[in-house]
Amino acid sequence: MSYAEAYAQWQADPEGFWAEAAQEIDWITPPSRAFDPEQGTYGRWFPDGVCNTCWNAVDRHVAAGHGDRQALIYDSPVTETVRRFTYAELQTEVAALAMVMQDHGVTKGDRVVIYMPMVPEAIFAMLACARLGAVHSVVFGGFAAHELATRIDDAAPKLIISASCGIEPGRIVAYKPLLDAAIAEASSKPAHCLILQREMELAAMQPGRDVDYTEAVGAAKSAGRLAECVPVAATDPLYILYTSGTTGQPKGVVRDTGGHMVALKWTMAHHYGIAPGEVFWAASDVGWVVGHSYICYAPLLHGCATVVYEGKPVGTPDAGAFWRVIQDHKVAALFTAPTAFRAIKKEDPEGALIGQYDLSAFRTLFLAGERSDPATVQWAEAKLQRPVIDHWWQTETGWPMSGNPVGLGQVPVKHGSPGVPMPGYDIRVLDDAGQPVAPGVLGNIVVKLPLPPSGFPTLWNAEARFRKSYLEDFPGYYATSDAGIMDEDGYVFIMARTDDIINVAGHRLSTGAMEEVLAHHPDIAECAVVGQADALKGQMPLGFYVTNAGVARDPQELERELVQLVRAQIGAVAAFKTAVHVPRLPKTRSGKVLRGTMQKIADKTDFKMPAAIDDPAILDEIAGALKERGILR
Repeated sequence: MSYAEAYAQWQADPEGFWAEAAQEIDWITPPSRAFDPEQGTYGRWFPDGVCNTCWNAVDRHVAAGHGDRQALIYDSPVTETVRRFTYAELQTEVAALAMVMQDHGVTKGDRVVIYMPMVPEAIFAMLACARLGAVHSVVFGGFAAHELATRIDDAAPKLIISASCGIEPGRIVAYKPLLDAAIAEASSKPAHCLILQREMELAAMQPGRDVDYTEAVGAAKSAGRLAECVPVAATDPLYILYTSGTTGQPKGVVRDTGGHMVALKWTMAHHYGIAPGEVFWAASDVGWVVGHSYICYAPLLHGCATVVYEGKPVGTPDAGAFWRVIQDHKVAALFTAPTAFRAIKKEDPEGALIGQYDLSAFRTLFLAGERSDPATVQWAEAKLQRPVIDHWWQTETGWPMSGNPVGLGQVPVKHGSPGVPMPGYDIRVLDDAGQPVAPGVLGNIVVKLPLPPSGFPTLWNAEARFRKSYLEDFPGYYATSDAGIMDEDGYVFIMARTDDIINVAGHRLSTGAMEEVLAHHPDIAECAVVGQADALKGQMPLGFYVTNAGVARDPQELERELVQLVRAQIGAVAAFKTAVHVPRLPKTRSGKVLRGTMQKIADKTDFKMPAAIDDPAILDEIAGALKERGILR
């Protein structure tokens, strides 16, 4: 089936399309219908189905005779460790952990916060929650104590699963003191904490509350005490995931159980073009939605091996780290953020390290997480000599809204576009009044309701906020908060978050379009453009750039070239006059550039330190560069 045929089939009969996809899942009680428009805010998927995610991700493969198949590969260059688990071994680890959780009072519907580094036990914990029908909420390991405390208060967990420490290149991050401080601050106190002691830094344990993970799970395995899968409704929540960078009251995206499985299982074959038994690697973190969907759940639902990587694209030890992992584990497809490839390109602009590794098993590179600038995509295409597939989705959807479906034969690539709408998504572009705009005209990107399976049904304990944040601005549609265009061929182009559209003397301009131009300069490794407040024109674009390794240019000369590029490709209307050299850009740990924070620094307005920032010292570097240029005084 081609993409056009699949999309047309979905359009003609959405319920039939997803009912057929649901046959790929083992149901305890099969749903009698795919969709009930009367349930929930905009309808619910598989409303009367009963199932269990852990069974589908683990046990059914063992039951089908695939217990010896590789399921999970842990690769940690920071600890020089590789561990492998078959599906049978994964089943034992998860079922024993689930029994320990049961012993400490966790039952169906209880919440469990997981605050872990990138270790196999993080995946075991997620699956053990799913096994019991408990609702997990993974918080990025190393998040500040206050941010963790707000999530503990919102989720009210019965149990927290954590580790003594995380490991970054050259440093150890002690998690347990952060966890203890968060629990002290939170008004909701967990009954117990299950702590994985890592030998690099052992944590002090609090008697009566803290339980040693290795001892407790080891005892359960030795005694053969393994918990069974608990039946749950397809509409029961599987997890809560708090969106990154939230301030104040956190925003907990709820993922339901049945629709999530159906959609993710469908994507592995049809979108990513992966077969059961192959190795799929999402180089992300379990704290983000990519880690939930494509490190933990989708590969295992499909019977693949998934890679859990505790390392970086550069620095562990060099810019060849990704190629080494692909070679060692015979990775068929890699999914990572564009920022990872910009980092690799900066350190190895000629791609010399690629040729040192055997990439014969590697077929496809997938990029998502922020805009994939054409320059980075073209560099990757040229150096890898393989398809480079951009795609676009959000925490709220759980899987791609637009992309290039490898398993359906692919469509032609258009650089700068994350592809075409996937089946399930009726994507429109509207003006601020809610009226459709012509092809090629910048507007608000929305999705006609209902969202497909796996789309979030609400926010945790915040239905009114769910409606206000996502549904009220454009009635009948889900507002993505992304701005962009659709061309005459139906390709989506994401230009910026709606709050990154700047108004220069009455002209609405996309910072993403300017970044795209700057990124094409051969000396630029990565860049960002923000709107700085201007008394005359409202806002003026302000560019920041990082040069490739080994580039030594006069900043004034390079700035003139960049300004001329923008003028030539976008026009004088962009009013782009300033590009500031900085040693690095501030990012979250998932690689998103913190443009809003940079804008606040430039505007001299107060800002809260972003919870997920990779290195706070970078903000001082940004301020210093602006002062050096006389932009800040």
